[in-house]
Amino acid sequence: MAASSHSLASSACFSTTPARKFSGSDRFQLAKSILCRKIPGFSGSVVCARRICSNYASSGDQSNYGKKLMDSIFVACASVALSFSLYIADVDPASAFVVTSPRKLQTDELATVRLFQENTPSVVYITNLASRQDMFTLDVFEVPQGSGSGFVWDKNGNIVTNYHVIRGASDLRVTLADQTTYDAKVVGFDQDKDVAVLHIDAPKDKLRPIPIGVSADLLVGQKVFAIGNPFGLDHTLTTGVISGLRREINSAATGRPIQDVIQTDAAINPGNSGGPLLDSSGNLIGINTAIYSPSGASSGVGFSIPVDTVSGIVDQLVQFGKVTRPILGIKFAPDQSVEQLGVTGVLVLDAPPNGPAGKAGLLPTKRDSYGRLILGDIITSINGKKVSNGTDLYRILDQCKVGEKVIVEVLRGDQKEKIPVLLEPKPEES
Repeated sequence: MAASSHSLASSACFSTTPARKFSGSDRFQLAKSILCRKIPGFSGSVVCARRICSNYASSGDQSNYGKKLMDSIFVACASVALSFSLYIADVDPASAFVVTSPRKLQTDELATVRLFQENTPSVVYITNLASRQDMFTLDVFEVPQGSGSGFVWDKNGNIVTNYHVIRGASDLRVTLADQTTYDAKVVGFDQDKDVAVLHIDAPKDKLRPIPIGVSADLLVGQKVFAIGNPFGLDHTLTTGVISGLRREINSAATGRPIQDVIQTDAAINPGNSGGPLLDSSGNLIGINTAIYSPSGASSGVGFSIPVDTVSGIVDQLVQFGKVTRPILGIKFAPDQSVEQLGVTGVLVLDAPPNGPAGKAGLLPTKRDSYGRLILGDIITSINGKKVSNGTDLYRILDQCKVGEKVIVEVLRGDQKEKIPVLLEPKPEES
């Protein structure tokens, strides 16, 4: 019994060497080396144990009883010394001799972690503040009316986000990844494409521009990553794949269609609007702008404005403060109204005389002296491209430039006519 206990204690205390049998003198020297350790607060016990060992050494008693007694003392003292050592070292007894292997991540997991760590400093939190007046004291104060995400575009302090994130704001604040906050000024915005650019006066060493990618060569099924800062507390990461390409959504501000939108199943929840959509290399491929969900939570159908569209808009906003997009200068009837007439095209309701269409001679809808409705021109094509509805009209105009002359084919009564129209820039908006 004593021998087995001795072997167990030896293997537990010195697990790196195989168990072996010790002679009486070996056990004595081993116990003495353990008991001679300086253990604060237990000097009395150590002295007592030393006396027992000294008496044993001087007596020279090698009887069987003495051996058993010494074995018992050795096991007891070794256990006490080991317990005290663990207590002083503040080590969890349950794991004192448990060797745990380090956490191992798969290659794709490591790549995702690295992508998040490298791009998080580029994502910011935007607070939309509105001025309110106290009805009793008439004091003016600011209250948060919305928030969203954005990202650093360049070292000059330009921040890109969605227009609907900053819409109606009297003041804006941008919080960087290190939780420093700066007042932001609006450089410019494009309501039709839901893009806005802000500027902050932050030190360049705190600004980490996001890598700009390309969206023209995207493929359905490739991995994408959405980073946002929805509540200003910490960044979030969601992953998914590209579910569809060349989708079309309408701008929340103007209703004008946004073409070539990226559809993804990566979760885009409220507060993530304006954040970046990245490819597996960590390059920007889109701005997260909308979700399709009646409840307002992510339902696996999110949309992002492609970076190729965003780049051209941001360049114009930074350089000119506005986007020079061509217009015809007309107001047209809803598509459903035209369908009820049994024709295909865009019915002109109004064409102001100072607008491009009015100058070219397009006829608006009006009433005669008896109150009867006289339909205006119905646009059926532009530059030979068929126009079936308002979406087609916008899509064709987006491919044109300011100052370009286009041939507008209209249905006037029972006759078709081709009218040249010189496109003009969209008027400035406040």
